[in-house]
This record gives sequence, C-alpha cells and structure tokens, in this order.
Amino acid sequence: MLRRIIATGDGSHTIYDDTLDETYHSSHGAIQEAKHVFIEFGLKLFRDQSIRIFEMGFGTGLNALLTWLEAEDLNLTVDYLGIEAFPVDLEMISKLNYTAAIGPNSIEMFELLHASAWNRSTKFDRHFCLTKIHDKVENYSELPNSVDLIYYDAFGPRAQIEMWQLSILAKMHNMLKTDGYLVTYCANGQFKRDLKSLGFSIETLAGPPGKREMTRARKIRG
Repeated sequence: MLRRIIATGDGSHTIYDDTLDETYHSSHGAIQEAKHVFIEFGLKLFRDQSIRIFEMGFGTGLNALLTWLEAEDLNLTVDYLGIEAFPVDLEMISKLNYTAAIGPNSIEMFELLHASAWNRSTKFDRHFCLTKIHDKVENYSELPNSVDLIYYDAFGPRAQIEMWQLSILAKMHNMLKTDGYLVTYCANGQFKRDLKSLGFSIETLAGPPGKREMTRARKIRG
C-alpha cells in the first residue's frame, strides 16, 4: 500500500492511495466535502441531545475533528465510533494541513484524536467521546438500533466494491435506530436501490464542489 499527501482544490490536503488509485477525500476540496456531506447534511440534523455516530473509514480523522468542533455549537454530546482496517501512520498524519486551514483551536484536538488508543473509548470533554476501532467492518458488529447517524466514507465503489455490498449495508441498517440517518458522498444508483430494499428512504441532495449529487438515507423500518 503506497500513500502520499496531495493538495485538493480548496488547498487542504488529502491522501492518495496508489494501490487503489483513490483519494481519501475529494480532490476538489477535502475540507469542503467533509463539511458539506457529513456536517451540513448529517450532524446538523441533531441539536441539544446525546447522539452516537458510526464512521465507516476513520482515515485521516478529518470527519471526527469537524464533528468535535461543531458539537459544542450544536450542544451535542457525541459518542463517536470510527472503524479503520488500515490506519494511516502518525508521521503522515502530522504532515496534513487541516489545522492550519481550520484554525489554531483545532491543533490540540487533532493531535488528541490520533494519540488516543485504538479499541478503547476516550472521553475528551463533555461534548465528545471517541472509540477508534482497528478492524475490518466484515469482522465487526455493533449493537442493533444503537446508532443515530452513520458517516459512510469508505473508498468509492470503483476502488472497493466490497464496501458497498448489500451485506455491509445491511450491517449499517441493523445498527441504526429507526429514523436514524446515513450520509455519504456516493450517489451510485445500485447503492441507492440496495438501501431502499433494506428499509431506507432516500434523498438525493446537491453534492459538494466537483460532485453533482450525494445521498442521505433515513431508516424507516427495521
């Protein structure tokens, strides 16, 4: 697995995986995409409550960082689970420029996210608790009806079709509470049909810069 840091359209970094020929975030803008898909159309559905989030693909930790930063403004208590089969090494993480783009208040937070132990829950403050899961999702099972929101941020179907199979999506459906949401940058037709067959209602929303559409799915039946 060969990885290298590249700049995206908004100036923020992402990681390019040569083996998969895929980037961890949109080449049109890593921070723009993460804020648009996961914060604006996901996290901001919730306010003044305690929620549980599951992220498919912890990756660079960008989605977790943005969630933690936003949790205080939304008065949320977030229990955040992020699964990652192939963690990025800390030397590469240290070279990413997210904190320079987001602001100095994010520097210590980003460092704490990556310094926290794998497979153990770490509470950082009253707004944010993180559990990083070092495993393949195929081997992992979460309690049924225990998650309010899923950030589905796996590599795209072209690069990792196995992450978009019905069996994996069924796991996501099982862990979500009724009326819970799954948000993703992907707007693939078969993906949306599979979600609908599992008991989701589907919204096709305007995508982030460089992408016409994205998907938000709500669990309507168990």
